[in-house]
Amino acid sequence: MSDHQTSGIRPDGASTQKGKTGLARVMNAFFYSLAGLRAAFRDEAAFRQEVLLAALLIPLACVMPVSGVGKALMIASVLLALIVELLNSAVEALSDRISPDTHELIKKAKDIGSAAVFVALINVPVTWLLVLFG
Repeated sequence: MSDHQTSGIRPDGASTQKGKTGLARVMNAFFYSLAGLRAAFRDEAAFRQEVLLAALLIPLACVMPVSGVGKALMIASVLLALIVELLNSAVEALSDRISPDTHELIKKAKDIGSAAVFVALINVPVTWLLVLFG
């Protein structure tokens, strides 16, 4: 197998994923997603902490005496925090790949990603409080 085949990049620079259609594409995307979740859980302490929080809060939301919409909002706020953390981790990984040196634009990108995580985490208690207490 050539380096291009193992890296997922064709010689023309395009992803080997681009040529797949139908179920093969869906299956590849699924396995890439699982690999991303594994990498985030393995390498990102903040993601592990947020997964633990989700493991506690999502079942709790399911048993709260609120409407289905309220439960959905509570769960969605927790999932949003995980999504934003994953995106922030991706920005950080790309930034570190581009240059391990300190650069004002890389710092700016990382700070903005961190701010996005902060806002998503603030959204969790705000949503829960509004659902629970109006």
